[in-house]
Amino acid sequence: MIAAEDLIALVRNYNPRTNEKLIRAAYEYGRAMHEGQMRQSGEPYFTHPVAVAAILTEQQLDDATIITALLHDTIEDTKSTYNEISERFGAETAMLVDGVTKLTNLQLSSTETKQAENFRKLFMAMSKDLRVILVKLADRLHNMRTIKAMREEKQLQKARETMDIYAPLAGRMGMQWMREELEDLAFRVINPEARLSIIRRFITLQREAGDVIPRITSDMRHELDQVGIDAEVFGRAKKPYSIWRKMQEKELSFSRLSDIYGFRVITASEMDCYRALGAIHRRWRAVPGRFKDYVSQPKTNGYRSIHTTVSGRDGKRVEVQIRTRQMHEVAETGVAAHWSYRDGVRAQNPFAVDPAKWIASLTEQFTAEEDHDEFLEAVKLEMYSDQVFCFTPKGDVVKLPRGATPLDFGYAIHTRIGSACVGAKVDGLRVPLWTRLKNGQSVEIITAEGQTPQATWLDIAQTGKAKTAIRRALREARKERFVKLGHEIARSAFEHVGKKASDKVLEKAAKTLRLEDGEELLARLGSAEISAREVVAAVYPDLSPRPSSEVDTARAVIGLAHDQGFARAKCCQPLPGERIVGIARRGHGVVVHAIDCPSLAEFEDEPDRWLDLQWAEGRHPPLYDVTLELTIGNDAGVLGRICTLIGERKANISDLEFRDRKPDYYRLEVELQLSDAEHLHSVISALEAESDVAQVERRRDTDRSEKARTAAE
Repeated sequence: MIAAEDLIALVRNYNPRTNEKLIRAAYEYGRAMHEGQMRQSGEPYFTHPVAVAAILTEQQLDDATIITALLHDTIEDTKSTYNEISERFGAETAMLVDGVTKLTNLQLSSTETKQAENFRKLFMAMSKDLRVILVKLADRLHNMRTIKAMREEKQLQKARETMDIYAPLAGRMGMQWMREELEDLAFRVINPEARLSIIRRFITLQREAGDVIPRITSDMRHELDQVGIDAEVFGRAKKPYSIWRKMQEKELSFSRLSDIYGFRVITASEMDCYRALGAIHRRWRAVPGRFKDYVSQPKTNGYRSIHTTVSGRDGKRVEVQIRTRQMHEVAETGVAAHWSYRDGVRAQNPFAVDPAKWIASLTEQFTAEEDHDEFLEAVKLEMYSDQVFCFTPKGDVVKLPRGATPLDFGYAIHTRIGSACVGAKVDGLRVPLWTRLKNGQSVEIITAEGQTPQATWLDIAQTGKAKTAIRRALREARKERFVKLGHEIARSAFEHVGKKASDKVLEKAAKTLRLEDGEELLARLGSAEISAREVVAAVYPDLSPRPSSEVDTARAVIGLAHDQGFARAKCCQPLPGERIVGIARRGHGVVVHAIDCPSLAEFEDEPDRWLDLQWAEGRHPPLYDVTLELTIGNDAGVLGRICTLIGERKANISDLEFRDRKPDYYRLEVELQLSDAEHLHSVISALEAESDVAQVERRRDTDRSEKARTAAE
């Protein structure tokens, strides 16, 4: 927990005239009020208000806001009262703490009608003093940063509420950095698989192309220096959720998504902004339709910046934002810039908007709506840039993610309608199924009896509901073919142990494996979802081949001469259970390779040195080294959990080496001692299931292929 003096030092950095005595008193009062209260993580509860206050110091906010953060839960969760806070810390602070308390009590994720009323209350609270929302946003940000301590269902509820309400609100207020972090933290909970997929692909891209940010940053600085523009240039990779949203909006796969890097050019004057734009466009080709000038046409929250997208190195598109230092301050803090301090006085930023006028312009759009549903729809259409609201021919509203198609619309109404879709009309005009829908459009789905989902629909659909229904239908369509194939596999497997794959036997196997019936068992067997060995073992466990005694490591390979020794090739590290081949050494002994090892190409012209080998049957001891490459999140306790997972699967870690360290992740190599290929599969499956593991790969060192011949000499 941040100590009182450290928090005061953070405030003093931007406000030397801060009332240190009052902040210290608020710190001690808050700690005393929350004494004995604990967070779900086991930490003292007061660590949370202090963290919220620290977040607000990053925006250089005034003393009243910092003190409000320290006390924001006292009225709700302790014996403290409004009057007591007013007496000790002033009426302004008491009003702010009371406002945050009332916001906290709003159940913003409740039913639609109630949610509409809560939005009204939320705007009313904002209209009194916007700092109430600033504290609430910081409160939500810290809760999302520590959300893992909550129950899973609570995590999901908070994450959805954050994605639906708080992240769009932060964006609307111009606090883009907070919006991006809130979205990414919520994305981690709502769709962890998609987020990990983005991270894996991004890491692969970095591995293939290298870190392009320093190179492009250097190029931009060079171009600006050439024309005498004094400017700072910063580059960064976009957040996983931002990348995911662009993939959905543009209907592109990750490999085709180009502008995943963003760059900012901070100049000394507005004139230099346009000069910098010219210098960048002279060096790199501008992408048509990707230029926006928010300097000449600012956003209502005060945001000013020039946006352009250019084709950079290797044809990669990069997004560039050009702004002055004052514009940048507003871009970072949004409407909160009105309360920012510098050198002990309120910062006079000409681009900071008057919060009262901003709130008035925002709420004016909604005050005319008397109907709850219409009000809520108006709020969402205004605030939720990530959703579209379309209408059925009867006038019912259908909510979809931005980038959704008529196919998603059909499935949103009913699975039957989506599956029977043969066409669509948007605003009365026939359109292709891949058309992206826009807010306010009327959509009519044309259906036909006998129509079934097509495989190409998976590329068109954007929503999880549509994709799941399409996959289910396709699986059912392929089931007949899989059942036929599974029947042949089962017949052969049971004949191998002297039994018949009768209907009765298959039904018993299905029941043991907790499947619906024998047909489902055959379908899964034919689609390789389960193995023939599992099916036989389910009915005749005693006949299923099981390893008997432990294999002597010196006799682990069959096919060698009596006095011939062997060594596992380091390039492919073959394991029992994998197909192998031997390469005889010039002297004595054999090097054992996996059958698919690239190093074997070195010996194609020496067939006399090849030996047909196989692993001995039985239980092999866990003594065979295998190297795994892992990419893991840079969070406390992650490495410990991974080591525990490996240990739980009876695998020993013989070596561990960090290859790369980044703020968000680590890349490391782990050398394990395993018994066979099945043991390896068990460890990899456990690691892949861990949410903080972004990537697991078995290392096959192709660089050692050139050394393979030397090893075999």
